[in-house]
Amino acid sequence: MPTIVACPTCQADVIWSDRSPYRPFCSKRCQLIDLGEWSMENHKISSVLNTEHTLSEEDKQRLIEEAEAMLAKNQDDFFQ
Repeated sequence: MPTIVACPTCQADVIWSDRSPYRPFCSKRCQLIDLGEWSMENHKISSVLNTEHTLSEEDKQRLIEEAEAMLAKNQDDFFQ
């Protein structure tokens, strides 16, 4: 039996499989609405800052480069 989750934006049922390319969202529209909410800072993940685990400048740069590479790879089809 497939797993069914609720779309975080509109609460519609979404089957968690390859047939649902926008999962956990039901559609590209709901995905973009959620992205807009995050960009307007209406959604936030709060946590206590842990100063024991600070990243070195090299690690920060590596993470930025990895994120940029991931975005560049997916950039062409993101807004289609």
